[in-house]
Amino acid sequence: MTIDKILIAIDDSAYAEHAAEYGFDIARKFNAAVGLVNIIEPALIRQMTPAADPIMGMPMQGTGIEEMELLDIQKNQSENIADRTIEKFAGSMPVTHFTEFGSTADGIIKCCNEFKADVIVIGTHSRTGLDRLLMGSVAEHVVRHSAVPVLVVPMKSE
Repeated sequence: MTIDKILIAIDDSAYAEHAAEYGFDIARKFNAAVGLVNIIEPALIRQMTPAADPIMGMPMQGTGIEEMELLDIQKNQSENIADRTIEKFAGSMPVTHFTEFGSTADGIIKCCNEFKADVIVIGTHSRTGLDRLLMGSVAEHVVRHSAVPVLVVPMKSE
């Protein structure tokens, strides 16, 4: 078995940070290339008819945030997450960073295929029961649909 490329899925959580640390350690041991992926699930701005000013009866102004501005903000946040992760764990290792828009689990699998990763490293929130049923599980979806092995790193209990 050879591991030449490792894809590490990150977000802005302690779970992902713990998985990233684990993934970078494995990359060092195997001298593997690292890809980081952060998925942006676009937030939707509700398009409602403008509310009327109760005194004048004139339409009131909206929030002023357009969808493209919101996507730019989310993309900047994604880049900041990747930069912090690289600064904290990569050292001198070269890292390829992917930012995808859309479904988190499907985006991770898409990037895995694009990067030609040998393994995916992903953190887990360790949800169970009703919470898992209602929230779904990105890690579980990736495990079920990935063509390569997936290392699911649970958060250390304290």
